[in-house]
Amino acid sequence: MHNTDHLIEPADAVTLHGLFLERARRSPDSVAYRHFCGERWQDISWIEAKRQVARWQAALLSEGLSPGDRVGIMLRNSPEWVYFDQAALSLGLVVVPFFTVDRPENVAFIANDAEIRVLLFENQWKYLKQVSDALVSVKRFISLSEIDDENEARLVHASLWLPEEAVLIDSPMDKDALATIIYTSGTTGHPKGVMLSHHNIVSNAYKGLLCFPIGPGDVMLSFLPLSHSFERTVGYYVSIMAGSTIAFSRSIQFLLDDMQVIRPTVLVSVPRIYERIYNSIRANLEKASPFSRWLFSLAQKIGWNRFLHEQGRGGWKLSFLLWPVLKPLVADKVLDRFGGRLRLSISGGAPLQPAISKLFVSLGLTLLQGYGLTETSPIISANRIHANFPDSAGLPLDGIEVRVGENDALLVRSPCNMLGYWKNLEATRAMISDDGWLNTGDTARISETGHIYITGRIKEIIVMSNGEKVPPADMQHAILRDSLFEQVMVCGEGRPGLVALAVLNADAWMKLAHELGLDPDAPESLNDRRAERKVIERVSRQVSEFPGYARISRVLLLLEPWSVENGLLTPTLKLKRQKVLEKFSKEIEAFYSIY
Repeated sequence: MHNTDHLIEPADAVTLHGLFLERARRSPDSVAYRHFCGERWQDISWIEAKRQVARWQAALLSEGLSPGDRVGIMLRNSPEWVYFDQAALSLGLVVVPFFTVDRPENVAFIANDAEIRVLLFENQWKYLKQVSDALVSVKRFISLSEIDDENEARLVHASLWLPEEAVLIDSPMDKDALATIIYTSGTTGHPKGVMLSHHNIVSNAYKGLLCFPIGPGDVMLSFLPLSHSFERTVGYYVSIMAGSTIAFSRSIQFLLDDMQVIRPTVLVSVPRIYERIYNSIRANLEKASPFSRWLFSLAQKIGWNRFLHEQGRGGWKLSFLLWPVLKPLVADKVLDRFGGRLRLSISGGAPLQPAISKLFVSLGLTLLQGYGLTETSPIISANRIHANFPDSAGLPLDGIEVRVGENDALLVRSPCNMLGYWKNLEATRAMISDDGWLNTGDTARISETGHIYITGRIKEIIVMSNGEKVPPADMQHAILRDSLFEQVMVCGEGRPGLVALAVLNADAWMKLAHELGLDPDAPESLNDRRAERKVIERVSRQVSEFPGYARISRVLLLLEPWSVENGLLTPTLKLKRQKVLEKFSKEIEAFYSIY
C-alpha cells in the first residue's frame, strides 16, 4: 500500500468546494494549474486559483441565483473551467457540463431540460444564437471571446462580468447535496441527466487514489473533455485531493507536442491515445529492417515475461539479463513519446484492446485499466500496480460491492451510485433496485482473483475509443425514416468514430445514381465518393437529434439485402451484428485506416 498522508480525507473535504479550499490551505504556493497563454506556458498556484474563484463567485452572486439552481459550462479544459465550477459549487449551484462541439438542438434540449440559468461558453455564440430564443430559462450568457451582438441583452463578455477583486465567501454545505447533472446518451435519442452528489464524487476520487499512487510531485496532462465524468473525477478532482499539478493541453491536435514540453508523470486517457501511438509503432515497424523488427519483438517478449515475474505470475528467466540493453534500444524510445517521465498511466472510458495494453506493459509502462459509468461517479473498478491483469477491468474499489445477476448483468452497490436521473423516475427505477443495486447494462464474469472481465452489453450500446456512448438501434431507426434505406447498421465499438453499412432501396438508388450521372447497375457506382457524400448528407439529416459526437463519417453502400438465407438475420429477422461485421470487415477496416 502506498503512502497516503498527502491525501485530503473525505471527512476534511465534505464537498467538492471544501476539497478545493482545503488544498489551497495546505499547499498555497504549490503549482495547481499550468496552461498555455500568450505564446507560453504559465503556472497558477493554489492560492492564486482561490483568488480567481472568488471573482467568479462574486459575479455569480450578482445574478441572484439560489442554491440548487443549474448553471452550464461549455469550455475546453482550462483554468476558467475550474474557476467557474468551484465558484458555482461554493454557492450550492448545480453544474451542468456541455461538450464544446455539439449540435445546437442538443444544447437546447439539455439547457431546457435542466433549466439552465447561466451559460458560460468560449466562442460558440455563432451557433448558440441559432437556438438562443428557445433557451427561455437562461438569464445570462457569458462569453470568453469578443462578441458584437447588440440584439441579445442577456449576453455579456466575461471581462465585463467579473469584478477585479473579491473575497471568497465560505458557507457550510451538505455533502449529500446535488453537485452536478451530467447528460449521457441512453437508449433513446435524447440524453439522460445523471445526478451526482458532492459525496458521490469525493468518495469516488478518494477510493480511486487508494489504488493510484498520485502525489504532490506529479504532473498530470489534462486533455479529455472535462464534460466527461472520467476526466472530471480522475483528471481534476483527484489532482486536488492528491495535491498534484494539472497541465491543460492546448488541444488533441497538439497533444504529442505538449507531452514533450510538459513531460507528465501521470496520464489519464481513453484508449484512443494508446491506439494512435500503437498504430504509429506498427507503421514504422513495417518500414523497418528485419533486424529492427526482430529486436522489437524480442524486447516485447522479454518485457512481458518480466512483467509476469514482477506480478508473481511467472518465474525468473535468463533472458532478463538482456533487458538493460533492450530498454534503451527499444522500450525507452517508445515511452519517450509520452515525454520520458511517465510512471503511471490510467486508461478508462472504453475497453483497451488487449494487444495494445500488452505492448505498453511489456515495454515497462505501468498501465492500469479501469471501468466505470457516469452513473457511478464514475470508477467501479481498477487494476492495481501489484495485481494488474491488463485484459481485465480490475478489482472493485474499496467499499464498492459488485455481483453478477440475471443474464450475467454486472450489478454495483456503493456510495458512489448516482442519486438518479434528473426528472426521470422511471429510468432511475429501471436502473437501480429498491435495495440499491445498480444494473450497469454490461455483462461480466468475476475471476477467482476478484478481477472483473466485461464480456458484452445487455442493451447494445456502442462505446467509441474516446469513451463516448451511442445507441446504434435508435440511430438505425432514425436513418431508416429516409426511404433511400432498406437496412442500416451503425458500428464503431472501440473505434474513434462511427460508420454505417446501408442496404439501399433499389428504386431510390436508381434515381439517386441518375441524378449524379452514375450507372446504377455498375457495381463501382456504389463506391463512388459523390454517391457516398450524398448518402452521408441524408444520414446526417436523420440523426440530427443525437449528440454531436454521434456523427456518421463514412457509409458503405450495398444493394444485396441482409436475409435469413445469407445468414445475416435471425429467424425472427433480427440483425446478426457480429455476422455483418465479419462479412464486411475488410471494408470497415479500410474506412478506419484513414483515422
